[in-house]
Amino acid sequence: MSVLIQHTEPAPTRLPPDWSGIHGCALPVAPGAATGLLDVHALVLTVTGPLLAEVDFTEHLCGPGTALWIRPGQAVRFGEPPGEGRPSREGEPPGETATIVFRRGLFGPEELPDLVPDDPSGPAARPLALPAPDVLRAAFAHLTADADGDAGPIAAAMLRHQLAAVLLRLRTLEPPLDPAGHVEGRTFERFQRRLEEGYPHTRRVEDYAAELGCSVRTLTRASLALTGRTAKQVVDDRVALQARRLLAATPLSVAEVGRILGFGEPTNFGRFFHRETGLSPGQFRGRYAAGSDGGIPVQRQAVD
Repeated sequence: MSVLIQHTEPAPTRLPPDWSGIHGCALPVAPGAATGLLDVHALVLTVTGPLLAEVDFTEHLCGPGTALWIRPGQAVRFGEPPGEGRPSREGEPPGETATIVFRRGLFGPEELPDLVPDDPSGPAARPLALPAPDVLRAAFAHLTADADGDAGPIAAAMLRHQLAAVLLRLRTLEPPLDPAGHVEGRTFERFQRRLEEGYPHTRRVEDYAAELGCSVRTLTRASLALTGRTAKQVVDDRVALQARRLLAATPLSVAEVGRILGFGEPTNFGRFFHRETGLSPGQFRGRYAAGSDGGIPVQRQAVD
């Protein structure tokens, strides 16, 4: 099964080897490609562009010299931008890319300054214009070449250092929105990390506040400051996002998706999903699969 696209036909990709956890990879770019779930991190550098990348139901048009960091678990597909026509040269793929994939857990939480790669937020979550794209392209080429070399602890350490340099370069180009040390930023970061582990088991903000040793009011204040949404809305957003991922990219039944997300009864899951997206789970799956002109439903907006 492809490392980038699950539940579809195999794509021309490569798994990161166990000895290093890092490798170069080709993207499965095709018109009308199916949506799949990402197993690993993928750093995508658009060389010639444009490339159309749909990540968690948001389309991104990646022009030449942009970087996009796609995280494990995200729903993703790549395709040709509409109206681009045929490639200019026979056999040349549209949107030439260079891609590095690496497995989660490769770096510890304190290993890279001001950057935790496995956190859901971070640099280049949207296409990031690079001031010197050739520098990153050369780094990708060196990484890919070294990953194809002889295996061993020295080679693995060298690859990790090269990848760390690339990730830190992206961080310097796109610093965090919240300044380091800001109390609400730290609170929300802890909340977000715990939410990634806990959302299939509880949607109660009280449970997260108790685990973090703070009040619901503190979590809500931090969430509003960082996202403009309450802590309860942040929790529900995360559950609804995972529901959309599983409905769009897996063959799981609606009842199975609901059970995975902690809903004992399909009707309860259906009501929750309809409240969040305006569609039933079945309507969402059918509408998405049909590629209707109505677009993909998004999270509900906060109400005053």
